Amino acid sequence: MLEVLNLSAGYGNIEVLHGVSFKVKEGQVVCLIGTNGAGKTTTMRAISGMIRPRAGSVSLDGNQVAGLPSFKIARHGIAHSPEGRRVFPTMSVADNILLGAFSRLTGSRKRGDVDADMDRAMELFPRLKERRLQLAGTLSGGEQQMLAMARAVMLRPKVILLDEPSMGLAPILVEEVFNIITRLKQQKVTMLLVEQFAAAALEVSDYAYVLESGKVALSGPADALRRDPSVRAAYLGGMH
Repeated sequence: MLEVLNLSAGYGNIEVLHGVSFKVKEGQVVCLIGTNGAGKTTTMRAISGMIRPRAGSVSLDGNQVAGLPSFKIARHGIAHSPEGRRVFPTMSVADNILLGAFSRLTGSRKRGDVDADMDRAMELFPRLKERRLQLAGTLSGGEQQMLAMARAVMLRPKVILLDEPSMGLAPILVEEVFNIITRLKQQKVTMLLVEQFAAAALEVSDYAYVLESGKVALSGPADALRRDPSVRAAYLGGMH
């Protein structure tokens, strides 16, 4: 499905990623965990085309997408729910969600039943259904996060990149966001997850990679990493 090989990327003269490699198989939830500055968000941005990789490859179903513009990467089937949400504040909730299907509506991807998918998104995110005519800028932070996720789902992507979906949210909303991720997993949606709450990320994931200073330091089944003493001490507070 998604394969990242020897990926290097950064900003200006600063290289953040130094040869990162990992795979996400179809139907899996894979998480990247690590401290702030480890390179997690940079990895997501390099995959989705927000920044251009300096070296390495990103392939989706064998098709090389590294270095392509973001809109062309989306056409291949990679949807990105970015850190910071980035909704369109002066547009309605419904229109924001519909924008996720833009490449389907313009013929760049198979159209399918967009109306049915809109209904599915509203059922998956009932808070958004209640606020579908509201301007996105008037939503709470948690609701905007759900909106960014719903927009990504509307692409009908092969893989969704979820970057820090719980950032800045109250605990009750964090739980709701992870319930939605669990429901997507049950629907066999393939996801790559970056998350500050490592325990929650490992609980919902099938496989995990630990990033340290722009390199993969450790990897394995998520359940095994949850039990790993070094991971527990460094990222789980010695708990779980």
